[in-house]
Amino acid sequence: MNRLRSALWLPLFDDLADPRVVARLAADAEEAGWDGCFVWDHLCWREPVRQVADSWIALAAIATATERLRLGPMVSALARRRPAKVARETATLDRLSDGRLTLGVGLGSDRFAGELSKTGEEVDDRRRGQMLDESLAILAAAWSGGPVHHRGEHYTVDDMTFLPRPVQRPGVPVWAAGFPGNVKPIRRAARLDGFFPVNLEHPDQLAEAVGALTELRHGEMSSYDIAVSLPPGVDPEPYAQAGATWRLAEFEPGVRLDAVRGVLRDGPAA
Repeated sequence: MNRLRSALWLPLFDDLADPRVVARLAADAEEAGWDGCFVWDHLCWREPVRQVADSWIALAAIATATERLRLGPMVSALARRRPAKVARETATLDRLSDGRLTLGVGLGSDRFAGELSKTGEEVDDRRRGQMLDESLAILAAAWSGGPVHHRGEHYTVDDMTFLPRPVQRPGVPVWAAGFPGNVKPIRRAARLDGFFPVNLEHPDQLAEAVGALTELRHGEMSSYDIAVSLPPGVDPEPYAQAGATWRLAEFEPGVRLDAVRGVLRDGPAA
Protein backbone atom coordinates (compact mmCIF):
# COMPACT_ATOMS: atom_id res chain seq x y z
CA MET A 1 0.00 0.00 0.00
CA ASN A 2 1.28 3.49 -0.86
CA ARG A 3 1.94 5.95 1.92
CA LEU A 4 -1.06 8.15 2.61
CA ARG A 5 0.07 11.70 1.91
CA SER A 6 -1.41 14.63 3.80
CA ALA A 7 -2.33 18.13 2.66
CA LEU A 8 -4.03 21.22 3.98
CA TRP A 9 -7.22 22.15 2.08
CA LEU A 10 -7.81 25.84 2.66
CA PRO A 11 -10.97 27.89 1.98
CA LEU A 12 -9.58 31.29 0.97
CA PHE A 13 -12.11 33.27 2.98
CA ASP A 14 -11.90 35.95 5.70
CA ASP A 15 -8.77 35.14 7.79
CA LEU A 16 -7.37 33.20 4.82
CA ALA A 17 -8.19 35.84 2.18
CA ASP A 18 -4.67 37.33 2.33
CA PRO A 19 -2.26 35.48 -0.01
CA ARG A 20 0.69 36.42 2.22
CA VAL A 21 -0.97 34.66 5.16
CA VAL A 22 -1.69 31.59 3.05
CA ALA A 23 1.88 31.51 1.72
CA ARG A 24 3.24 31.59 5.28
CA LEU A 25 0.89 28.77 6.27
CA ALA A 26 2.12 26.68 3.33
CA ALA A 27 5.77 27.32 4.22
CA ASP A 28 5.09 26.31 7.83
CA ALA A 29 3.23 23.21 6.63
CA GLU A 30 6.18 22.18 4.49
CA GLU A 31 8.50 22.55 7.47
CA ALA A 32 6.10 20.51 9.64
CA GLY A 33 6.16 17.59 7.19
CA TRP A 34 2.94 18.08 5.24
CA ASP A 35 2.94 16.93 1.60
CA GLY A 36 0.59 19.42 -0.03
CA CYS A 37 -1.47 22.58 0.23
CA PHE A 38 -4.62 22.83 -1.87
CA VAL A 39 -7.06 25.74 -1.98
CA TRP A 40 -10.74 26.29 -2.71
CA ASP A 41 -11.50 28.13 -5.96
CA HIS A 42 -14.50 30.45 -5.59
CA LEU A 43 -15.53 33.99 -6.48
CA CYS A 44 -17.82 34.40 -3.49
CA TRP A 45 -19.43 32.51 -0.61
CA ARG A 46 -22.56 32.86 1.43
CA GLU A 47 -22.84 34.87 4.64
CA PRO A 48 -21.21 35.32 7.07
CA VAL A 49 -18.14 35.03 4.77
CA ARG A 50 -17.31 38.43 3.30
CA GLN A 51 -13.70 38.36 2.11
CA VAL A 52 -12.53 36.04 -0.69
CA ALA A 53 -9.07 35.65 -2.24
CA ASP A 54 -8.29 34.66 -5.81
CA SER A 55 -7.08 31.07 -5.84
CA TRP A 56 -4.54 31.44 -8.66
CA ILE A 57 -2.79 34.42 -7.08
CA ALA A 58 -2.73 32.57 -3.75
CA LEU A 59 -1.26 29.49 -5.45
CA ALA A 60 1.49 31.60 -7.03
CA ALA A 61 2.33 32.91 -3.56
CA ILE A 62 2.40 29.33 -2.21
CA ALA A 63 4.65 28.22 -5.07
CA THR A 64 7.23 30.90 -4.34
CA ALA A 65 7.16 30.28 -0.57
CA THR A 66 7.70 26.49 -0.77
CA GLU A 67 10.00 23.99 -2.43
CA ARG A 68 8.39 20.57 -1.98
CA LEU A 69 4.61 20.83 -1.38
CA ARG A 70 2.12 19.77 -4.05
CA LEU A 71 -0.33 22.56 -4.68
CA GLY A 72 -3.36 23.38 -6.74
CA PRO A 73 -7.00 24.44 -6.86
CA MET A 74 -9.29 21.81 -5.39
CA VAL A 75 -11.46 22.16 -7.31
CA SER A 76 -11.81 24.61 -10.18
CA ALA A 77 -15.12 24.78 -12.02
CA LEU A 78 -13.65 24.92 -15.51
CA ALA A 79 -16.99 25.71 -17.14
CA ARG A 80 -16.75 29.28 -15.79
CA ARG A 81 -13.21 29.78 -17.08
CA ARG A 82 -11.80 30.22 -20.57
CA PRO A 83 -9.76 27.08 -21.30
CA ALA A 84 -7.09 28.95 -23.29
CA LYS A 85 -6.49 31.21 -20.29
CA VAL A 86 -6.37 28.20 -17.96
CA ALA A 87 -3.80 26.59 -20.29
CA ARG A 88 -1.53 29.60 -19.84
CA GLU A 89 -2.15 29.82 -16.10
CA THR A 90 -1.48 26.16 -15.42
CA ALA A 91 1.70 25.97 -17.50
CA THR A 92 3.06 29.13 -15.88
CA LEU A 93 2.18 27.97 -12.37
CA ASP A 94 3.68 24.52 -12.99
CA ARG A 95 6.92 26.16 -14.09
CA LEU A 96 6.89 28.58 -11.18
CA SER A 97 6.54 25.63 -8.77
CA ASP A 98 9.08 23.41 -10.60
CA GLY A 99 6.42 20.87 -11.51
CA ARG A 100 4.32 20.69 -8.34
CA LEU A 101 0.89 21.66 -9.66
CA THR A 102 -2.15 19.39 -9.51
CA LEU A 103 -5.31 20.68 -11.20
CA GLY A 104 -8.54 19.71 -9.46
CA VAL A 105 -11.61 20.09 -11.68
CA GLY A 106 -15.35 19.71 -11.30
CA LEU A 107 -18.74 20.98 -12.39
CA GLY A 108 -19.06 23.53 -9.60
CA SER A 109 -22.39 24.45 -8.07
CA ASP A 110 -24.66 27.46 -7.77
CA ARG A 111 -26.17 26.44 -4.46
CA PHE A 112 -23.57 27.77 -2.02
CA ALA A 113 -23.34 31.39 -3.12
CA GLY A 114 -25.06 31.77 -6.50
CA GLU A 115 -21.67 32.50 -8.05
CA LEU A 116 -22.75 31.02 -11.40
CA SER A 117 -26.12 32.71 -11.77
CA LYS A 118 -24.89 36.02 -10.34
CA THR A 119 -22.20 36.25 -13.00
CA GLY A 120 -24.23 34.95 -15.95
CA GLU A 121 -22.49 31.57 -16.13
CA GLU A 122 -24.07 28.31 -17.26
CA VAL A 123 -26.22 26.79 -14.51
CA ASP A 124 -27.34 23.60 -16.32
CA ASP A 125 -25.31 20.67 -15.00
CA ARG A 126 -25.37 18.75 -18.27
CA ARG A 127 -24.04 21.68 -20.29
CA ARG A 128 -21.38 22.45 -17.68
CA GLY A 129 -20.30 18.82 -17.94
CA GLN A 130 -19.91 19.21 -21.70
CA MET A 131 -17.94 22.43 -21.20
CA LEU A 132 -15.70 20.72 -18.65
CA ASP A 133 -14.90 17.86 -21.02
CA GLU A 134 -14.16 20.28 -23.88
CA SER A 135 -11.90 22.29 -21.61
CA LEU A 136 -9.99 19.17 -20.57
CA ALA A 137 -9.43 18.24 -24.22
CA ILE A 138 -8.08 21.73 -24.94
CA LEU A 139 -5.78 21.64 -21.91
CA ALA A 140 -4.32 18.26 -22.86
CA ALA A 141 -3.64 19.51 -26.39
CA ALA A 142 -2.16 22.78 -25.12
CA TRP A 143 0.17 21.05 -22.65
CA SER A 144 1.54 18.87 -25.49
CA GLY A 145 3.29 21.88 -26.97
CA GLY A 146 1.82 21.27 -30.41
CA PRO A 147 -0.71 23.38 -32.32
CA VAL A 148 -4.21 23.26 -30.86
CA HIS A 149 -7.10 22.95 -33.32
CA HIS A 150 -10.40 22.79 -31.48
CA ARG A 151 -13.84 23.72 -32.74
CA GLY A 152 -16.46 22.49 -30.31
CA GLU A 153 -19.94 23.41 -29.26
CA HIS A 154 -18.68 25.72 -26.54
CA TYR A 155 -15.07 26.71 -27.34
CA THR A 156 -12.83 27.48 -30.29
CA VAL A 157 -9.03 27.46 -30.30
CA ASP A 158 -7.83 27.93 -33.87
CA ASP A 159 -4.23 26.88 -34.52
CA MET A 160 -2.62 28.20 -31.32
CA THR A 161 0.54 26.82 -29.72
CA PHE A 162 0.96 27.15 -25.97
CA LEU A 163 4.63 27.44 -25.06
CA PRO A 164 6.42 27.02 -22.77
CA ARG A 165 5.02 23.64 -21.78
CA PRO A 166 4.46 22.65 -18.16
CA VAL A 167 7.42 21.03 -16.40
CA GLN A 168 5.40 17.84 -15.81
CA ARG A 169 4.97 15.51 -18.77
CA PRO A 170 2.78 14.85 -20.59
CA GLY A 171 1.05 17.63 -18.64
CA VAL A 172 -0.27 18.76 -15.29
CA PRO A 173 -1.95 15.92 -13.33
CA VAL A 174 -5.73 16.38 -13.23
CA TRP A 175 -8.01 15.11 -10.47
CA ALA A 176 -11.75 15.13 -11.13
CA ALA A 177 -14.28 15.71 -8.36
CA GLY A 178 -17.60 13.94 -8.14
CA PHE A 179 -20.11 12.26 -5.90
CA PRO A 180 -19.02 8.64 -5.33
CA GLY A 181 -22.29 7.11 -6.61
CA ASN A 182 -22.52 9.17 -9.81
CA VAL A 183 -21.43 7.32 -12.92
CA LYS A 184 -20.42 10.23 -15.19
CA PRO A 185 -17.89 11.85 -12.81
CA ILE A 186 -16.28 8.49 -12.13
CA ARG A 187 -16.01 7.77 -15.85
CA ARG A 188 -14.44 11.22 -16.34
CA ALA A 189 -12.05 10.65 -13.45
CA ALA A 190 -11.00 7.27 -14.84
CA ARG A 191 -9.64 9.02 -17.95
CA LEU A 192 -7.58 11.40 -15.83
CA ASP A 193 -4.97 11.17 -13.06
CA GLY A 194 -7.03 11.13 -9.90
CA PHE A 195 -10.44 11.22 -8.22
CA PHE A 196 -11.62 13.59 -5.49
CA PRO A 197 -14.89 12.27 -4.04
CA VAL A 198 -17.10 14.93 -2.47
CA ASN A 199 -19.62 14.45 0.34
CA LEU A 200 -17.97 11.19 1.31
CA GLU A 201 -19.68 9.77 4.39
CA HIS A 202 -18.10 6.34 4.88
CA PRO A 203 -15.02 4.35 3.75
CA ASP A 204 -17.31 1.80 2.09
CA GLN A 205 -18.43 4.49 -0.37
CA LEU A 206 -14.82 5.10 -1.26
CA ALA A 207 -14.09 1.39 -1.67
CA GLU A 208 -17.01 1.08 -4.10
CA ALA A 209 -15.79 4.06 -6.14
CA VAL A 210 -12.24 2.72 -6.20
CA GLY A 211 -13.58 -0.62 -7.42
CA ALA A 212 -15.41 1.10 -10.29
CA LEU A 213 -12.31 3.14 -11.18
CA THR A 214 -10.11 0.06 -11.11
CA GLU A 215 -12.44 -1.71 -13.52
CA LEU A 216 -12.65 1.28 -15.86
CA ARG A 217 -8.85 1.65 -15.82
CA HIS A 218 -8.37 -2.11 -16.46
CA GLY A 219 -6.55 -2.50 -13.16
CA GLU A 220 -3.93 0.20 -13.77
CA MET A 221 -3.97 2.14 -10.49
CA SER A 222 -0.26 2.26 -9.61
CA SER A 223 0.16 5.95 -10.43
CA TYR A 224 -3.44 6.99 -9.81
CA ASP A 225 -4.43 9.25 -6.91
CA ILE A 226 -7.53 9.14 -4.72
CA ALA A 227 -7.87 12.19 -2.48
CA VAL A 228 -10.33 12.33 0.42
CA SER A 229 -11.16 15.38 2.52
CA LEU A 230 -11.53 14.63 6.22
CA PRO A 231 -12.07 16.96 9.18
CA PRO A 232 -9.17 17.09 11.64
CA GLY A 233 -9.46 14.26 14.17
CA VAL A 234 -11.08 11.74 11.79
CA ASP A 235 -8.99 8.56 11.49
CA PRO A 236 -7.79 8.34 7.87
CA GLU A 237 -6.66 4.71 8.10
CA PRO A 238 -10.00 3.14 7.00
CA TYR A 239 -9.95 5.43 3.95
CA ALA A 240 -6.36 4.45 3.19
CA GLN A 241 -7.42 0.80 3.39
CA ALA A 242 -10.22 1.61 0.91
CA GLY A 243 -7.73 3.04 -1.57
CA ALA A 244 -7.09 6.69 -0.66
CA THR A 245 -3.61 8.03 -1.50
CA TRP A 246 -4.14 11.58 -0.16
CA ARG A 247 -5.85 12.90 2.96
CA LEU A 248 -6.87 16.57 2.76
CA ALA A 249 -7.41 18.25 6.14
CA GLU A 250 -10.84 19.85 5.80
CA PHE A 251 -11.79 23.22 7.31
CA GLU A 252 -15.13 25.01 7.48
CA PRO A 253 -15.59 28.19 5.38
CA GLY A 254 -14.56 31.17 7.48
CA VAL A 255 -12.26 29.09 9.72
CA ARG A 256 -10.09 31.22 12.01
CA LEU A 257 -6.39 31.42 11.33
CA ASP A 258 -5.42 30.12 14.77
CA ALA A 259 -7.48 26.95 14.19
CA VAL A 260 -5.61 26.22 10.96
CA ARG A 261 -2.29 26.88 12.66
CA GLY A 262 -3.22 24.44 15.40
CA VAL A 263 -3.89 21.63 12.91
CA LEU A 264 -0.75 22.53 10.99
CA ARG A 265 1.43 22.38 14.11
CA ASP A 266 -0.05 19.04 15.16
CA GLY A 267 1.42 17.67 11.94
CA PRO A 268 0.14 15.38 9.21
CA ALA A 269 0.26 12.26 11.39
CA ALA A 270 -2.44 13.72 13.65
